[in-house]
Amino acid sequence: MIRVIFVLSILVVIALVLLPFQVAGMLLDNRLQRDVPLLFHRLYCAVIGIRITQVGKLTNDKPVLILSNHVSWSDISVIGAVAPVTFVAKSEVKSWPVFGWLARLQKTIFIERDRRNKTGDHARAMADRLLGGDAVLLFPEGTSSDGIRILPFRSALIGAVHHVIGDATHHDKVTVQPVSLAYVRYGGVPVGRALRDKVAWWGDMSLLPHLLGVIANGAVDVTVSWGDAVAYDMSADRKQIARDAEASVRRMTAQALRA
Repeated sequence: MIRVIFVLSILVVIALVLLPFQVAGMLLDNRLQRDVPLLFHRLYCAVIGIRITQVGKLTNDKPVLILSNHVSWSDISVIGAVAPVTFVAKSEVKSWPVFGWLARLQKTIFIERDRRNKTGDHARAMADRLLGGDAVLLFPEGTSSDGIRILPFRSALIGAVHHVIGDATHHDKVTVQPVSLAYVRYGGVPVGRALRDKVAWWGDMSLLPHLLGVIANGAVDVTVSWGDAVAYDMSADRKQIARDAEASVRRMTAQALRA
């Protein structure tokens, strides 16, 4: 309990110190709004004890849509610590205590996954960020997994974003890059099926107990693997894009867990 209180206190101080800089970056629309979250997530991971090994890196191509598997609430800070990205999250996150506030400060794109009639609006919001130079990250599984399996990638938003960009600009291609998150060790012990619930937040698990458990123990090792960035033209099949990215993420995750 002493560790939990200490870590939470440090995180609150970090958030309060960086808050004015993030607000200023958003108001002035300058690079601070990308740099401050990057610093916050790096400090956040360091304080909690999440150690990141990165294989490859984010492409410099623009516009770029990143497709990632989803394992836990900590995915945001893990990816946010290695690359300045704009996240796409379900609309419910907006109302979460603390997390919702932080997500809005990072200019997260909120979507209503269960309302298919909103797909066009969501795609336009993502396209606007892509054309503005942001790297947009989508969790196409639609939910989190146990960290070992990769769920099927949904393709609706992938295809919609391509069409919106193609219709609105002179861009004839959009780069898509898969990224894998593999939680490989917990407390120095390789993560297998016996330990997966210690790092993966999935199913009907409650958020607060899981979060406090990770903070109390720390020492989580994560491998972030970047796949090949592929430029797709506007005629590309969205389902094929999803299948290609899913296969790449599945392969990289399996390699990281075996290693």
